[in-house]
Amino acid sequence: MADDDYVYDEASGEWISAAEAAAKAGASDTVEVRDAVGNLLADGDQVTLIKDLVVKGAGQTLKRGTLIKSIRLTDDPQEIDCRYDGIKGLVLRAEFVRKR
Repeated sequence: MADDDYVYDEASGEWISAAEAAAKAGASDTVEVRDAVGNLLADGDQVTLIKDLVVKGAGQTLKRGTLIKSIRLTDDPQEIDCRYDGIKGLVLRAEFVRKR
């Protein structure tokens, strides 16, 4: 798109330049995930559980204080993909963890 092109912004209801629209789209691609305390989480962080969690399908309960290493962020700002011994494909809610 050329600089003199304009696109309609659904959020604001205004016509904006194509360069400004591209800048907005690039900024909104980053997902900001925060833990229960408000700390910003990133891929590879270690987190600690703040509540006992019953894992559906595994027949196991993860106790409060359990350390989860090497988390991966998903597209959803409230979900964290991680691994734990004996549980395959574990996804935790960010509201139940605290950054270590």
